[in-house]
Amino acid sequence: MTNRFGVGARLFHWLVVLLLLVQIPAGIAMIAPGLEQGSIDVLFVLHKGLGVVLLLVVVARVLWRLTHSAPTMSEAIPERERRIATVMHGVIYGVLVVVAGSGYVRVVGGGFPIEMMDVLGLPTLLPLMPEVAEWASLVHRFSTFLLVALVSIHVAEVLRHHLVVQDATLARMWPPLGGGSARPSAESKPGQGAP
Repeated sequence: MTNRFGVGARLFHWLVVLLLLVQIPAGIAMIAPGLEQGSIDVLFVLHKGLGVVLLLVVVARVLWRLTHSAPTMSEAIPERERRIATVMHGVIYGVLVVVAGSGYVRVVGGGFPIEMMDVLGLPTLLPLMPEVAEWASLVHRFSTFLLVALVSIHVAEVLRHHLVVQDATLARMWPPLGGGSARPSAESKPGQGAP
């Protein structure tokens, strides 16, 4: 039986995936030439609001991962490949934090509103700092490109395992809900394994 991740880990994983599937196209579209100003405004509001949600979800996911170990990967996967997968997942976590955090610094530090936070009556946590915001904008763009590259490699590797190697790597994180786990205690404490 497949040694699946627990429901909490799977929910965090697929929630981040859904947010990125909206955020990345919206971020590209809002700076693309040819759009009407009204559409651009809507995309900016959406991107900034969901960016805050993404930042909170990513931080919560990292905290979850630090307190819940991943189920061990199959011994049939070479040890070197397992080590690379573990490091790659850690790097993806780090880049996610940088992408979301730098976006927040760019917006708030640049003096721009985050309409969703205004509606909820939430204060901004940073002072106005235009120069830092400009650097954060560069970091945000570069780290987004890096994230897309890393996620592409991750997806390609999962598909290779599913279609070519034909092992249960995909089933460890799918489906997002249900499906159970062969080892319910796998997420009970921090440990080794790809997140």
